[in-house]
Amino acid sequence: MQYRVSPATCLRGSLRLPGDKSISHRYAIIASVAEGISRLDHYSTGADCQSTLGAVEALGAKVERNGTSVSIHGSGLDGLRQPAAMLDAGNSGSTIRMLSGILAGQSFESSIGGDESLSRRPMDRIMKPLAAMGATIEATDGRFPPLTIRGGKLNPIRYEPPMASAQVKTCVLFAGLLAEGTTSVVEKVQTRDHTEVALREFGAEINIESGVISIQGRPRLKARDLEVPGDLSSAAFFLAAATMLPGSELTLEGVGLSPSRTALLDWLAANGARIRMTNVEQRAGELTGNLTVTGAGFQGGVIAGPLTAALIDEIPVLAVLGAASRNGLTVRNASELRVKETDRIATIAENFTRMGVAIDVAGDGFSVPGLQKFRAATLDSFGDHRIAMACAVAALASDGESIIDNAEAASVSFPEFYDTLRQVRQS
Repeated sequence: MQYRVSPATCLRGSLRLPGDKSISHRYAIIASVAEGISRLDHYSTGADCQSTLGAVEALGAKVERNGTSVSIHGSGLDGLRQPAAMLDAGNSGSTIRMLSGILAGQSFESSIGGDESLSRRPMDRIMKPLAAMGATIEATDGRFPPLTIRGGKLNPIRYEPPMASAQVKTCVLFAGLLAEGTTSVVEKVQTRDHTEVALREFGAEINIESGVISIQGRPRLKARDLEVPGDLSSAAFFLAAATMLPGSELTLEGVGLSPSRTALLDWLAANGARIRMTNVEQRAGELTGNLTVTGAGFQGGVIAGPLTAALIDEIPVLAVLGAASRNGLTVRNASELRVKETDRIATIAENFTRMGVAIDVAGDGFSVPGLQKFRAATLDSFGDHRIAMACAVAALASDGESIIDNAEAASVSFPEFYDTLRQVRQS
């Protein structure tokens, strides 16, 4: 699918964004092994989160859908059943990595795979800890999907992931639900804490001390009625666009504001963005609130070290903002971008080149000079949802109409993205 984007003078209005993708995945998986019926309101409409629902359905959890409300009938830790066919995670690394923790503790064998893009993403990062807990996992070339998981009785472990990864942490903690004893994950760099918050809400015993997250195995999880906050990663595209376009004034309502995710807001504000938080409140352990952003002269800056891990999903659109900023943007320590849905360093660079935007690529990062102009061009998402949306933001600041090839990739996380952008763009 091609999508045409014309330049905009500014963004104005109010929006409510789709439910948070990260939280939706976690709520659905935990609800499937809780006791009773959980109702999840404002569940993500993205294809990735629908893949998670399809997978738990295939494992025997009844799922009822009513718009963005989802009811999941859980039957306890031992209530899942062997699927009749390979579980389909689609394009979702979150689905395959997190659900594998649950599958590792089942008494049956299961297989889980996905599309061509997912089949190129490394899974050895979860295979190693799950093997240490007692699961047997086979993979293509020893590390790529599909995975065949022979579950069974799991042993608790203390594990320190070699990279900062909320997905790896979640996989190990989910496996820890099914192990006898205490399973711990050691984090040198804190990652988003939605798993810990959600597990507590469903009744698990979680302890966090000095970067060590521990879970007591075999809890009795109870169904919950929960509302998913708006997705902060989706908000990033609108925050960047409104900051970049003078005269913008845009309010994003009900956005998730977990302290483990707000490094984005802190970094933007520290480098010149004008963002105001209002109506902040806590619901089921998650902070939510409204964000109002106005157009401002953005300075640019550096993303490196632990900050890179915290902003890894937002870097494609921050690169766009960096090119329009006063001082540009430098990104370091971002090798993880190479193994996302695409090699995002390469796909950012390719689209910038098409728009006449200079970029200097290093092995694990890049530098983008500031004060650049965007030339209208035919761009390509290469099947990556965040690249598709970042291209649309760049096109808003271009000198004419741009075309985005494979624009439908945005539906992985934000099917309504282009319609939502159309609502607030001013020509």
